[in-house]
Amino acid sequence: MATKKFLELQEFSDADLQSELRDTEAQYQKLKFDHAIKGLDNPLVLREVRRDIARLRTEIRRREIASLSQEQVANRSKIRARRRRK
Repeated sequence: MATKKFLELQEFSDADLQSELRDTEAQYQKLKFDHAIKGLDNPLVLREVRRDIARLRTEIRRREIASLSQEQVANRSKIRARRRRK
């Protein structure tokens, strides 16, 4: 089942996704710093922000793969198959 945040991210443009990723990473760094210095009221916020960053990166990568040509996808599949053999 798709989460509400995932469905929301699909509506964003590529530029919006990049902007949101930068903002979220900056927010995560600030939260980490604040947690190390004085502690957070709810440290589980760190986990949520990390997961939001992962969702953003996943959506960006999904769009990159979707925009590849058939030749690039075939080449990518060969590389992945070669990695699995090792």
